[in-house]
Amino acid sequence: MPYKWIALSNTTLGLLMATINSSIVLIALPDIFRGIGIDPLAPGNTGYLLWMIMGFLVVTAVLVVGFGRLGDMYGRVRMYNLGFVVFTVASVFLAVTWQSGDAAALWLIGWRVVQGVGGAFVMANSSAILTDAFPVQQRGLALGINGVAAIAGSFLGLVIGGLLGPVNWHLVFLVSVPFGAFGTVWAYLKLRDTGERRPARMDWWGNLSFAVGLIALLVGITYGIQPYGDDVMGWASPLVLTCILGGLVVLVAFVLIERRVAAPLFAIELFRNRRFTLGNVANLLASLGRGGLQFVLIIWLQGIWLPQHGYGFEETPLWAGIYMLPLTVGFLVAAPVSGILSDRFGARWFATGGMLLSAVSFLLLEALPIDFGYPAFAAVLLLNGLGMGLFTSPNRADVMNSLPADARGAGAGMTATFQNSAMVLSIGFFFSLMIVGLSQNLPGVLEQGLLQHGVPAADASRVAELPPVGVLFAAFLGYNPVQQLLGGVLTTLPPDQAAFLTGRSFFPELISGPFADGLAAAFWFAVATCLVAAVASWFAGDGGGPRNRPPSRARPAELVSPSASTGSRAR
Repeated sequence: MPYKWIALSNTTLGLLMATINSSIVLIALPDIFRGIGIDPLAPGNTGYLLWMIMGFLVVTAVLVVGFGRLGDMYGRVRMYNLGFVVFTVASVFLAVTWQSGDAAALWLIGWRVVQGVGGAFVMANSSAILTDAFPVQQRGLALGINGVAAIAGSFLGLVIGGLLGPVNWHLVFLVSVPFGAFGTVWAYLKLRDTGERRPARMDWWGNLSFAVGLIALLVGITYGIQPYGDDVMGWASPLVLTCILGGLVVLVAFVLIERRVAAPLFAIELFRNRRFTLGNVANLLASLGRGGLQFVLIIWLQGIWLPQHGYGFEETPLWAGIYMLPLTVGFLVAAPVSGILSDRFGARWFATGGMLLSAVSFLLLEALPIDFGYPAFAAVLLLNGLGMGLFTSPNRADVMNSLPADARGAGAGMTATFQNSAMVLSIGFFFSLMIVGLSQNLPGVLEQGLLQHGVPAADASRVAELPPVGVLFAAFLGYNPVQQLLGGVLTTLPPDQAAFLTGRSFFPELISGPFADGLAAAFWFAVATCLVAAVASWFAGDGGGPRNRPPSRARPAELVSPSASTGSRAR
């Protein structure tokens, strides 16, 4: 088998494994927390919940650029192989968790962080390995297939987690071990470095300032969606403000450091290249629109639509993953096709058209009633998957083709950093918009609904004043939200009233109106990001086939000079 196909198949397995694990715990969280004996909705445990969801994403966002730079310096295959080993070892330790309570939660979060370190090595170097292995006229196909694994894995993880979690939550982590072991051996035996290597000293100050600044920023966003005092969210809390403002200050210092060191972590001069800069802007905005969509759809399905259609709350996590499959199917169909066609006709039309289709799909989602008919919902999800698939492959190929051969690892890491950071930002934005929408109308609607069914006024008022994020988390985890909110009050009510309040119709009907307000805000935000990404894609795309692209081993000066940004040679 030619080496390029070996490289493609192994890196695709690596990315698929990493991205499946980025989402596999989302659906399995109720089973995991039940298994270790923790109530994730208890006030002292929400930190465990947030870090089980966000820890993997935060770590990969912070580390991928540095690991890509290490690949340029010491060999991309060497760093990629190390990632496979770290990821597999972490999966073993996650699968053998034997503790319970707080100790188990901290153990799982810690090894999820280590697993994210392995995933960052894989994500940072896979695109660069493929760009080295494939000729320019086939890179769209190769990166398109790789991109299918990267995006589809995050949705397949939902279904796999939903299937394995109820059987035994340890299987959620154990499933990665045989694939990781096989991929590790295969990578060490078959992969080899074919790209240019640039020996250089490590930029320690750049690494430190980038890690501190980005971690602070992402931690601030993570805690911003939690309530603070009497506020429904924590954006005004001293911790969140310190993290966000302090993180931004440190990141500004990082940029200044990078402009002065001999071998910078972040190759700032690459941003003089129009295709690289605008391609990454489009990728960042597309990830902002796509990232929070997954969470919004899960809450919509689990908290409202599935219970209204006869599913018990405890069954909704698995079925939410199944009902979202048209999104994955659309992506699986469009990404490879657009990769092949963009190799021949250029990236501009496909990347731009993909973002426009995605914007239309978000408009259609906003137009759907809360209690939608599933065929219409599935068709819109399919359209969204097709749009994202059309965009992803040409975008990745065009960004990687714009890089000089000795900067592909750093460039791929920078692109992965933007994408993974955008996923965390997107979750924060979408949750914030949802909470703002819910907080305007939910308290009054909830209080009136509880009073009508016999809940004492004091208890109804107390429940109505609880932060709406608790309702979102309960729906997201597949718990019965009213049961979680009322707790022991249910035992004081007549059995028929208690049964009605915790049944499949009361909460979904109660929350539908307020939820629609938050949903509309979230979808309009996604429409805006997709439209701006479409504009960036139009001006970033090469507009032609491989004959009009810069040579794969062009000197850096050819790619970063003003003439390369605007002249005919860059196009």
